[in-house]
Amino acid sequence: MTKPFRGTYTVLITPFTPGGEAVDIAALKRLVEFQIAEGVDGLIPLGSTGEFLSVSREERAAIVDCVVTTAAGRVPVLVGTGAEDTREVVALSKEAEAQGADGVMIIPPFYSVPTLPELLHHYGRVADAIGLPVMVYNNPATANVDLTPPMLAEISRIPNCRYVKESTLEVTRVRDILALCGDRMEVFAGVLGYESAWLGAVGWVAVCSNVAPRLSRDMFHAAAFEADRNRALALYRRLAPLLPFVGGPRYVSGTKAAFRLMGMEMGEPRPPRLPLPPSETAALAEVLRGMGLIADRAA
Repeated sequence: MTKPFRGTYTVLITPFTPGGEAVDIAALKRLVEFQIAEGVDGLIPLGSTGEFLSVSREERAAIVDCVVTTAAGRVPVLVGTGAEDTREVVALSKEAEAQGADGVMIIPPFYSVPTLPELLHHYGRVADAIGLPVMVYNNPATANVDLTPPMLAEISRIPNCRYVKESTLEVTRVRDILALCGDRMEVFAGVLGYESAWLGAVGWVAVCSNVAPRLSRDMFHAAAFEADRNRALALYRRLAPLLPFVGGPRYVSGTKAAFRLMGMEMGEPRPPRLPLPPSETAALAEVLRGMGLIADRAA
C-alpha cells in the first residue's frame, strides 16, 4: 500500500488455545474479520498487547501470515518487529516484508538502554534493509528509553522512519514532535488518542479498539479528521469507562477477559501474565453492559 497511514490501528491481542499451548489461528482470523467489519483503519500484530515476547519465531511467522492473509489488503498491516539485537530486528523486519506487511513498528532495544548514536545506527540498519515504512515506538515505561522530541527529530532524518507511536502521558509531545520533525515524521498516539488528535496526531494505535473497534475509530475520526468537538467528546465519554481495564498492567488480561464476556473466546495470557481476577472481571462486565457490548442480565 502506498497511501499514508491514518486513523485507528488496533494493536491486536494474540489468541491462544486452552492453557496457552498454541496460537489459536482460527480465533485470530475471527478477530481480524471482526476488526475490519467494524471499520478499524489498520492492524498491528505482535505489539506489546500481542505478547510478542511470549511467542516463538515459528508462532510469529504464523501470526503475521494469518493477519496479512486474512486482511487481504483491505486495511494496512504493520508488524511489531522489536527486539534487543539489531540483527534480529533486521531479520524480523525482512521476514515481515516478505510476508506482505505494509510496515513495521519497532520499539527501541529495551535492556541495553542505547544512546542516541546507537539508536540512529539501530533504526538506520533496519531502514536500509527493508523498503517498508517504519513506525518508531516510544514507550519509556517498558523500553527504558525515552525517545524525546529532539531525539525523534534526528531519527526522522532516516528516510523510512516516517511515523512514531508516542506512548507517554505527555500530550504536548505531539506538538513538539511535529514542530521539530516537520513533514518528515507523523504522530500516532499510543495512549492519549482523544487528546493527541487535537494537537495533530494522524493516528491512534489503540488497545481498546480490540474490544470496541467502531466506537474507538469513530471517536478518533471525529476529533482528528472532522474536528467535531461535541461528537468526539461524547464518543470519548462512552469509551472512557473501558480504558482502565485495557490499560496499565492489565491491558492484556483485561482485553482477553472482555472478549470472553462478549462470547468471543481468545484464551488467557501466557505467564507471567495471569487472567483478570474475578472481582475485576465482574466490574468489567458492568462496564461492557453499560456500553451495550454485552447483554443486560435482565434482558
